[in-house]
Amino acid sequence: MEQKNYRIGLISSLCCGLIWGLLPIYWNALKPIDSFVIIFYRMVLMAIVCFAACAFRGGVKGAFAPLMENKKKLPVYLAAGITITLNWSIFIWAVNSGFVIQTSMGYFLEPLVVCLFGIIFYKERVNGWKAFSLVLAIIGLLIMIVGYRQLPLIAIGLGVTFAIYSAIKKSVFLSPLQSLLYETVFLSPVALIFIFRAEMSGTGALDAGGMGKFCLLLLAGLATAVPLGLFSFAANKLPLITLGLTEYISPSISLLLGIFLFKEPFDIIQFSAFAVIWVGLVFFTYGEVKEVRNRKQEESGHAA
Repeated sequence: MEQKNYRIGLISSLCCGLIWGLLPIYWNALKPIDSFVIIFYRMVLMAIVCFAACAFRGGVKGAFAPLMENKKKLPVYLAAGITITLNWSIFIWAVNSGFVIQTSMGYFLEPLVVCLFGIIFYKERVNGWKAFSLVLAIIGLLIMIVGYRQLPLIAIGLGVTFAIYSAIKKSVFLSPLQSLLYETVFLSPVALIFIFRAEMSGTGALDAGGMGKFCLLLLAGLATAVPLGLFSFAANKLPLITLGLTEYISPSISLLLGIFLFKEPFDIIQFSAFAVIWVGLVFFTYGEVKEVRNRKQEESGHAA
């Protein structure tokens, strides 16, 4: 039974990585709809999909019961919602502006930035392997800065906003869909006002993309909810190390899409920066494995 759960979890995690990695094709297919129109539609559609899923499992009252029981968490959900919306906004705008490769770098950097935030804000201790991986990540960024004489703002923005989101989520103990419902539902009225004004002024999705693109846009909620559900399912069945390794699938696919499908320039400077960051991720992953093994040894020692 344990082997079966592992296999199901692994398949779910691989499918999640595959879908997330291919999503740039979907967002790019929505052109010429403005990126910010897509972002606001996505927010509303995510709230609808998450509400439907939560209501199906626990009824309408059940969907909001955890929030009613602990209203003090509302500012946390709002902060998380604003942060992840900013992350989405950077990602969608970048994909539709020809910066898919930089989005890939951002999500490769994300686990390293999360680790750095843990050290700074939560005083978490890290082993030498992880510390070295952070040094390599900084070197990778410096290669980009020196090579192009500018900051890779998209990559940094994606990595930092998701790290902040992860830090905020440390105080939230809900299922991913329910948490995401609270993170989007309170921002949805603002998004609806923006959508209404855009459609009435002729700058919305219907005028820009026609009925075909508008119908495609309506899948934006599912495009986010399906991989999120797969990830949540996998998280309950896989060791954290396996789950963490499969998270590198999506930025790897995005990188390949940026180079070969979207024909973005990929020169020796970018390759060098990626190579250093990849080596850093190897050290980071090895450090994770070491920490997990040490914890297991300590737990077995205490149990004995």
